[in-house]
Amino acid sequence: MLNRVVVAPSGFKESLSAQAAADAIAEGVRRVLPDAEIDRVPLVDGGEGTAVALAAATGGRLVALAATGPVGEPVGTHFALLGARDTAVVEMAAVAGLSLVPSALRDPGATTTYGVGELIRAALDTGVRRVLVGCGDSGTSDGGAGALQALGARLLDADGFELSHGGRELSRLARIDPSGLDARLKDTELVVACNPFNVLCGERGVARVFGPQKGATPAQVEELSAGLENWARVLTRDLGVIGTDLRHGPGTGASGGLGSGLAAVGGRLLPRFDVLLDHLDLDARLAHADLVLTAEGALDHQTPRGKVPAEVARRAKLYGRPVLALAGTLGEGAHEVPGVDAFHGIMPAPMALADALLRAAELLTDATERALRMILLGSRLPGQAPAPAAAVPAADVSGTQRPSSVR
Repeated sequence: MLNRVVVAPSGFKESLSAQAAADAIAEGVRRVLPDAEIDRVPLVDGGEGTAVALAAATGGRLVALAATGPVGEPVGTHFALLGARDTAVVEMAAVAGLSLVPSALRDPGATTTYGVGELIRAALDTGVRRVLVGCGDSGTSDGGAGALQALGARLLDADGFELSHGGRELSRLARIDPSGLDARLKDTELVVACNPFNVLCGERGVARVFGPQKGATPAQVEELSAGLENWARVLTRDLGVIGTDLRHGPGTGASGGLGSGLAAVGGRLLPRFDVLLDHLDLDARLAHADLVLTAEGALDHQTPRGKVPAEVARRAKLYGRPVLALAGTLGEGAHEVPGVDAFHGIMPAPMALADALLRAAELLTDATERALRMILLGSRLPGQAPAPAAAVPAADVSGTQRPSSVR
């Protein structure tokens, strides 16, 4: 019997937050298993929703303020103070995320992380001695240059003039003057929760891998890559970076290279799930599950490279728990994600992307229902252990259960 179901999805970019995805999946579970205990664990990877989720999980609170958005205009944003009040969480996506960049302005050569630095300064104003920066869902490719400018560094060209915002400016960088950096950084533990697979430079560098997703043309990709190479060189020289490879080190490419900029001012780049999931007690919750449901926007060959479903599956398998993954799209490699026992796409028929994004919650709920009915049907096939009598009505489509709205 499926008495306890853990629902542990990530968000669906530009569509559903992790909380909304968990709610949608839970609704699908209820249609099939109305008496099951559903443990919702919306997971964050450092991107959208990270500050909200960690504040809620620790009994903390959000601090609302205005800061510079990715296209240079003020945006309403926030950071979190965790329950113990000694740690602040700065979610870069809340001030420099792709969702804050209008479609017509998606140019990663121009967008900036300046607001991230403003949030870090605002967090320091509260007196915390630990700042956790969540990386993910960025709309930038400036290497964290904007963030360092907001923190007081001066980025100068060959003539001594300060650079403007954006990744395309980095090729002109000749010198960094760190004398104005916020002195409180020296006494603050700066932790950057990032995907360790993301590196700044090279063939797998952040501009080449993620630049096109943010609106970069092939020519811009090469321009950004060259600028980030120069950025790593000047950062290492002028900030005296020792022991960290800013070009190829794990996590240096996080959030359009924000990882490299923060590492240069003392930030520790740590695998995001090691940092974030401890606050959610995920392992203990997985250990008591009969079935684990996870989800993300796309399940493909990139999923094992630091995505939520792969991490959930890895941890669930430590306790021998079965894992079903739901996804908006299924790509090459979807069947090869370690620890995922079965996967299911949420699209019942071809539809326009705009429609799918608008109806994502409905589609996810219906897909969960379909997948669970198939699981229960499989448990009744010849050769399988018979389902207990109490479980039979749960899969019955008659009665009071509402049928799926999409067939």
